[in-house]
Amino acid sequence: MTRLDLTADVVGLTRALVDLPSESGREADIADAVEGALRALPHLAVERVGDCVVARTGLGRSGRVLIAGHLDTVPAAGNLPSRLADGRVHGLGACDMKGGLAVALRLAATVPEPARDVTFVFYECEEVDAERNGLGRIAAARPGLLQDADLAILMEPSDAGVEAGCQGFLTADIVVRGARAHTARAWRGTNAAHKAGRVLQRLDAHVPERVVIDGLEYREGLSAVAVRAGVAGNVVPDECVVTVNGRFAPSRSPAEAEAYVRGLFPEYEVRITEVVGGALPHLDRVGALVRALGAEPRPKLGWTDVARFAALGVPALNYGPGDPSLAHTAGEYVPVDHLRRCESRLSAWLRGSRPAPATGATV
Repeated sequence: MTRLDLTADVVGLTRALVDLPSESGREADIADAVEGALRALPHLAVERVGDCVVARTGLGRSGRVLIAGHLDTVPAAGNLPSRLADGRVHGLGACDMKGGLAVALRLAATVPEPARDVTFVFYECEEVDAERNGLGRIAAARPGLLQDADLAILMEPSDAGVEAGCQGFLTADIVVRGARAHTARAWRGTNAAHKAGRVLQRLDAHVPERVVIDGLEYREGLSAVAVRAGVAGNVVPDECVVTVNGRFAPSRSPAEAEAYVRGLFPEYEVRITEVVGGALPHLDRVGALVRALGAEPRPKLGWTDVARFAALGVPALNYGPGDPSLAHTAGEYVPVDHLRRCESRLSAWLRGSRPAPATGATV
């Protein structure tokens, strides 16, 4: 079994984690390594749930924070092993999110007596279908491990800044009907693909809403992501399906988002294939942490597992090293400066001290 040295510098630990492959569904080795390293720390109680590892302090503090990160990565793209160059750790998952894992593991090892109790969660299958998600698995099997936290920090890459809340998302199929005919006698049919142009024009003309919550602007969106029609090259298609992906502000419920999309296309059959709510920023509940981190909060334009914590009644935010736009790219990397900044600021906050503000930050 690979052994992780949690006394190593956060940069070296990031590289060790990158060099430990953990594509979704194949997290057993990294989970074993994380579990072994955490069990060696006497101040933590460690549990294994599938290929998820949960470690908790039990100091009887008045509050508890949960720090979470996923163990898996997308498939490799010729970006292993790791390398250190130009002040950056390069390699598969360096940004999403081996750097964040390294920060969390360093905190687990170096802050044995935090000012508040801490739950560390390292989980599987975040990058694949929602039903396989490790957080969902823990919530179903051992909800008490998550629900007793006052707030949660998800170590998703956020440019070492705070991204609050997250958008919800929806996917839907808009079905356009026609009538089949031989293409040699096309006038005898009705081409559903041609009629679908009206759906695409409506999407193109659609003006997404901008919703301000706690002073943060969440920009909604509705995009066609696929168009499917036709059964053969000589048949006028009698059905065309336009698949739409929607992103909606966390102030909308899934039911409201679904009703909104249906209302835009009342004359068509609309099949909702997936809809998942977002998470409100809850700056009234996480504001003290945001100020301690010396960061100006930004809205999370996308969906992350903070929504799972919101569903459990635990306010959460995204805070981790790395540029989220680099996630899943062959050239992903995490800046060394981000790794050190996230570790030092979270360490100071967990110890109960106040970090020095970042240059130009509002505290």
